[in-house]
Amino acid sequence: MSDPKKQRKLWYAIGGVLLIAFIAFGATSFKSNLTPYVSFDAAMSGHQKVQVAGELVQGSSAYVKDANELSFMMTNKKGEQMRVLYKGVKPGNFEDAKEIVVIGSYHDGAFHATQMLVKCPSKYQGLEESGATSAS
Repeated sequence: MSDPKKQRKLWYAIGGVLLIAFIAFGATSFKSNLTPYVSFDAAMSGHQKVQVAGELVQGSSAYVKDANELSFMMTNKKGEQMRVLYKGVKPGNFEDAKEIVVIGSYHDGAFHATQMLVKCPSKYQGLEESGATSAS
């Protein structure tokens, strides 16, 4: 049999190499899944996967239920507009959205979203704006 101290050192070395490999794999996987928030201009100039936030242009949405395709116009705080195409189920609260975040890439004259996050106003927002408070 070989020396137990040498065997232990060998196992520590193998364990250390595996640990470093797992950390490196995790870091690269995490970095590849990051999608930065960008402006409309930046989204339109590149073909990489990004996140864009904006508001729905009222009356611009069209949903084809059979194909699960939603198209709409988004506007940002500067007043710029961008056409968005989303293939998926239309959220029930889509028309009431306070803000929309789309994740995808821009090509062929539109932003093709693979994911969409809809931020709706709080159900308590009306109470806060009217100044109504509840007394306990």
